[in-house]
Amino acid sequence: MQAIHQPLQTQAKAEQRSVHSPNPNRGRRPNFRAMLRNKEMQAALGSGLLMLIAWGTSPYFNTLSVMLYIVSYALGGWTKAKEGIETLVKDRDLDVNLLMIAASLGAAAIGYWNEGAMLIFIFALSGALESYATERSHKDISSLLALKPEAALRIEDGKMNLVAIDELVPGDLLLVKPGELIPADGIVYRGSSFINQASITGESLPVDKAEGDKVYAGTVNGEGALYVEVTKSAEGSLFGKIIKLVEEAQAEVPDSQRFIERFEGIYARIVVGATVLVIAGTPLLFGWTWSEAFYKAMVFLVVASPCALVSSIMPVMLSAMSSSARRGILFKGGAHVENMAQTRVVAFDKTGTLTLGTPQVTDILTAAGMDRVKMLSAVAAIENLSMHPLARAIVDQAAREGLAIQDAEQVQTLTGWGIEGNVHGVLWSIGKSNEMHAGTNSTWDAERARLESEGKTVSVVMADGEFAGLIAMRDTIRPQAAAAVKKLEELGVKVAMLTGDRAKPAAVIAQETGVSLVYADLLPEGKVKQVQALRKQYGQVLMVGDGVNDAPALAAATVGMGMGMSGSGTALEVADVVLMNDNIEEIAWAIGQARRAQRTVKQNMFFAITVIMALVAGNFLQGVALPLGVVGHEGSTILVILNGLRLLR
Repeated sequence: MQAIHQPLQTQAKAEQRSVHSPNPNRGRRPNFRAMLRNKEMQAALGSGLLMLIAWGTSPYFNTLSVMLYIVSYALGGWTKAKEGIETLVKDRDLDVNLLMIAASLGAAAIGYWNEGAMLIFIFALSGALESYATERSHKDISSLLALKPEAALRIEDGKMNLVAIDELVPGDLLLVKPGELIPADGIVYRGSSFINQASITGESLPVDKAEGDKVYAGTVNGEGALYVEVTKSAEGSLFGKIIKLVEEAQAEVPDSQRFIERFEGIYARIVVGATVLVIAGTPLLFGWTWSEAFYKAMVFLVVASPCALVSSIMPVMLSAMSSSARRGILFKGGAHVENMAQTRVVAFDKTGTLTLGTPQVTDILTAAGMDRVKMLSAVAAIENLSMHPLARAIVDQAAREGLAIQDAEQVQTLTGWGIEGNVHGVLWSIGKSNEMHAGTNSTWDAERARLESEGKTVSVVMADGEFAGLIAMRDTIRPQAAAAVKKLEELGVKVAMLTGDRAKPAAVIAQETGVSLVYADLLPEGKVKQVQALRKQYGQVLMVGDGVNDAPALAAATVGMGMGMSGSGTALEVADVVLMNDNIEEIAWAIGQARRAQRTVKQNMFFAITVIMALVAGNFLQGVALPLGVVGHEGSTILVILNGLRLLR
């Protein structure tokens, strides 16, 4: 068994934090109040309200109506006009923002104030929704930075000085007290303890550390004091690399965004060029009057404006996000819905994702003449004084079997092996089974090997120095794990497991859940490299994780999904999608919903482009009245929005 155990007081504080600091993502619904606080949304809605008032007053107070329209134009179009002018001045390029403002002003120039205001309102509303979604998709790593150690006890000339971790250099000797964060990567110089390094390696159980063993910054020391020799500076530590990897992954621009930016510039230049050509060229080539040419040019600007194209995407994405939220799946932005639709591989972290992250007793084997209940009751009495995860598993098993917890005396840890104590005059010892004691034989060695081959952690129990039995424990597989893997494979998605745990336990979990691709013994850097390799081999990757150690991989994947109930704050902040109820069976549904959204977007875009082409052709071949052009254009916009809202079901 692991040697040192976490103090009761520390565990109590952890439990208190979990009780009084519930996950903010649990049960969260789309926050419409936050949406209304968005400045762009307020401007868009204000613009729409002024447009309605101006339309209502136009038959009675024409001057007042025009003034209201002007304010409506300014309120709804100011942000987009500013963005368009900045793009024109700084990048010397045209974009859709400037095109829409020009179309609206053109409509106003020939007396169609309401039609222009409507164009401004719908475009501003779409921009506000997109802005809100972008804010939600921002990946904040503040919680990761909060875990970074700030100071260390450095030993200099026989004295201990508290210094900032930025001052540490390789070769410094540090004292790490029980329960403290290890401030830097290093090697244990003296002392022994168990280290909870799940935040770095993802291992489900604390690891014993003794002289000569490596330790990592950001991991938590157990009960033993450690003297650690620093081997890396703060920037070069594994924890520092995690922060850097997350920041680098966040800085990447998706290919779809680059395509849209290029498309906007090309589209705007074509429309503006065509408008100028109509105004200047048609009177010379076709003998049109200047007023006729200007009118057709303005109709062209209106019907060619991309409101329907813009609305082809965001309403669909927001509807998909809303329906997903009702099932406990929180998308942080519409772009992640689009990316999830392309998923070809789902990569799971093991501990806390495919498993529950809490070990449970699986086997209790007793020697001849040893009563099973007596042994379990005595061991539980001793382990009840410890907060080590394996100890709690034994105590929980005794409670499930209805055994009363007895009093134990003279309980002490046995460094590097386990724990012992006296129960009713018998000295019981529980510890690692790799040091089988007297009284064992080849049969018990075979039993231990069998249990370990099943991915279980095995402890040996001794009574007054005599072999009493074996207790095996293993992390519990989530009840939905096998079904979740099966549903993903039915969608044609490959399933992989990336874990910092050992290869043997990982292989057992993979076999029982049906995972086909297994990658074990991975540090955070290794997980990132493996995600990149999967993307290169198969395509888009969805990474599902719950710990700080998963943060770089979540950021490096096409889509990162965090576990809402059991996940760390860092994983939830970095993730693009949060599985609020931890039901991994819903991942297949989320991918299916994202694919439905993708199909709907394609339908909308095809319809919008068809309508624009038909109206443009009608304008030049047959002649389209401006009001009819606006009705056709805005009608297509409403239809694509309604088509997108179908995903709310």
